[in-house]
Amino acid sequence: MSNLVSIKEFEEHAYRVLPRNTLDYYRSGAGQQLTLKQNREAFSRYKIRPRFLRNVEHRDLSTTVLGERISMPIGISPTAMQRMAHPDGECANVQAAQALGTIFTLSTLSNSSIEEVAQAAPHAIKWYQLYIYKDREVTKQLVERAERAGFKALVLTVDAPVFGIRLADVKNKFSLPPHLSLANFQGGKSTDINRKSEEGSGLNTYSMSLFDPTLEWRDIHWLKSITRLPIVLKGILTAEDALLGAEAGVAAILVSNHGARQVDGTPASVEALPEIVKAVGDRVEVYMDGGITDGTDVFKALGLGAKMVFVGRPALWGLAHSGEEGVKKVMNILKTEFDIALGLSGCTKISDIKPDMVVHESFYSKI
Repeated sequence: MSNLVSIKEFEEHAYRVLPRNTLDYYRSGAGQQLTLKQNREAFSRYKIRPRFLRNVEHRDLSTTVLGERISMPIGISPTAMQRMAHPDGECANVQAAQALGTIFTLSTLSNSSIEEVAQAAPHAIKWYQLYIYKDREVTKQLVERAERAGFKALVLTVDAPVFGIRLADVKNKFSLPPHLSLANFQGGKSTDINRKSEEGSGLNTYSMSLFDPTLEWRDIHWLKSITRLPIVLKGILTAEDALLGAEAGVAAILVSNHGARQVDGTPASVEALPEIVKAVGDRVEVYMDGGITDGTDVFKALGLGAKMVFVGRPALWGLAHSGEEGVKKVMNILKTEFDIALGLSGCTKISDIKPDMVVHESFYSKI
């Protein structure tokens, strides 16, 4: 592992070792994958305007998110079915987050249950990613379990009333390996996701059977009525929806295009970030995920107004390499790169990153 020094190298290693069915599920985006490509490339269109001759000897990467102090503004996004990458799956991932002092978000579609993850890392700051299902009782039970297990927030994914078309999954007729299951549904409302679908992806068949395409903003109020946990809206890409979320009383907005897995042709997350930050101001906290592969990406996102960022695929690549240790290495690479970017830009803490330090490349064509 000492020979792997970048997120790209961990990704390349995962491409070599993961089975095709698993690799395609993790790496693919929707449609022709134009947005998937843009999620990364859009960062290159933003430039850092560093300031010099400032004392940057002592730097502090910590921040406070939803009232919790964390070691760095880089957390772990929800990604489904992590035991396809490593036998310890989500348990290894949350243990890495605990060791690093940052936030881990558990996917509803996990191979490790809410209770297993809580037991694996009792001191980690854990958030639970949620869909509102057609059967509201299923949703309510998941929320109650997350509360009992000590999770600190609900991350409501709102950009998936149906699942996007992921051509690789359709071609592979994606299904879970037979020894795995969706652990949060064992003994209750289970699923046929393990069964291959003649029409394509088993995951799409599953989502169509349980996901609710009738969801509206009033369902946010229903969710607030059944939980005391703060709600983070994940999947917001417009100022209009961010404002509706703030008016609905959510605690935070996670700017995200679902890893470019829903609608091909949406903006990169970092492109959508500025209008959302401008719209909601300090009414709610704003985070971002999608396309982050370097610590300079973290700096740019914070300069554009995000309070913190989350990464999904990079943690999976670390997991595929060596479980908990691989995730820790990946996250520490991002942390170190961000720390160096912070210092080389004339900053010693996150609040030093000012809006005029990150600009779109068009800024320079106007000079």
